[in-house]
Amino acid sequence: SSEETPSGAQNFIIPKKEIHTVPDMGKWKRSQAYADYIGFILTLNEGVKGKKLTFEYRVSEEAENLVSTVVPPQLAAAVPEVAVYLKESVGNSTRIDYGTGHEAAFAAFLCCLCKIGVLRVDDQIAIVFKVFNRYLEVMRKLQKTYRMEPAGSQGVWGLDDFQFLPFIWGSSQLIDHPYLEPRHFVDEKAVNENHKDYMFLECILFITEMKTGPFAEHSNQLWNISAVPSWSKVNQGLIRMYKAECLEKFPVIQHFKFGSLLPIHPVTSG
Repeated sequence: SSEETPSGAQNFIIPKKEIHTVPDMGKWKRSQAYADYIGFILTLNEGVKGKKLTFEYRVSEEAENLVSTVVPPQLAAAVPEVAVYLKESVGNSTRIDYGTGHEAAFAAFLCCLCKIGVLRVDDQIAIVFKVFNRYLEVMRKLQKTYRMEPAGSQGVWGLDDFQFLPFIWGSSQLIDHPYLEPRHFVDEKAVNENHKDYMFLECILFITEMKTGPFAEHSNQLWNISAVPSWSKVNQGLIRMYKAECLEKFPVIQHFKFGSLLPIHPVTSG
């Protein structure tokens, strides 16, 4: 479905909140939006498997259009709908906080660009390595500059104060790596030598720059993950954890917005 470009008759709408109470979470998990969103995350997960951040990838012409004009003129009607997700992705200006819900809004923004054909599935590596990685760099700068509060953080029991997706895609990059194993990401030397190639190690480096004290104390969940024997098991475990701790948590999903591209209606088969 990511490859499909909606017809000229597509009625774009401004996305709005639909999850107002905990029982509404059932609507979310049955929705087309949930199916499309998690499908997009998993497609990108496959696309970056075993590849470095410096991997040479082709970018389709449509992605070039995105850089120069954001959305081509024939899809101008989609701009207000798609733009909502971009606006939601940089944190809350009142609370000065940021968390996995904002990160999900940016992934939803990229998913919508795929659904209208501005980005293509062929661009999956560029979506993660170029666009999403640049987004991470900007958000890290904001976190450092403004000391943003983690939104909905579980503290020491959470994976990370701010991000989740780069750990999923970053662990996929490292699957079948010839010498880097999960135990190496708590090794300062291994991180310093390899972080420019691997998103997961960039995340670890940022955590160690932002936090003081023993790693096992300030990032207990990650410390536990370092004992997992293979990156494929880490990757599978993180996908399950993302669904349970982010996508199935009301405090996160109550802020998610639904429109014509990521609709709340139940998933349609076929």
